Amino acid sequence: MSNRAVLEVIALDAEDAIAAQAGGADRLELVSDMAADGLTPSRETYTRIRAAVDLPLRVMLRLADGFAAGDVKALVRAARELREEGAGEFVLGFLDADGRADLAAVELLVAELADCRWTFHRAIDRAVDRDALRGQLAGLPGLDTYLTAGSATGVDDGLPTLLAEAARRGEPGYEPQLLVGGGLRLDHLPTLLAAGVDAFHIGGAARPTGWTAPVSPTAVRAWRTALDEPALSGATPAR
Repeated sequence: MSNRAVLEVIALDAEDAIAAQAGGADRLELVSDMAADGLTPSRETYTRIRAAVDLPLRVMLRLADGFAAGDVKALVRAARELREEGAGEFVLGFLDADGRADLAAVELLVAELADCRWTFHRAIDRAVDRDALRGQLAGLPGLDTYLTAGSATGVDDGLPTLLAEAARRGEPGYEPQLLVGGGLRLDHLPTLLAAGVDAFHIGGAARPTGWTAPVSPTAVRAWRTALDEPALSGATPAR
């Protein structure tokens, strides 16, 4: 069994996707409009990226900035259209006005995503109770990943939470993979890897000159190398 950690990179278009694959990414998160923290890409964008690379693609389902579901019927239509184009993995996450998981919205989308794997994204970092949110979502079909920084303000502040949650992996509600992202830096990796975290998500870190520039394969390669070095040295992450 491979000890290779998963490296997921945000891609806005086919140019990003090709560069991320060249740098050693394992998976892409497809979004549009990073000024709104990532919205659903068009089906045409998905098709172009799918033709350009052979990496797994997780497609964002989010139509407006923030963590309210908004027009759920429009979300379902977007999911259906993307599935018609061949998409089979998704990213979503919605909270209600009380900061709990919006189960009504999530369950409607999950029904549309039958047989698809999906990530609950950083809405968990804004939840009033992270553990309760995991309990709400436990058992939903296809949920295999939580994207989280451990805190709404990023990994620096969320590191203690991430380490505590990594230690609970396998418990009820903690079976999905912990995918760490949001203010993640290379110097965070040794601590996270030692705790058994095995999946990492980067966006701005793959674009050293900012979001107006495409993904840099050199930047992605630096992350791939940093993640691979512990495995190459024979170190075994804690579990």
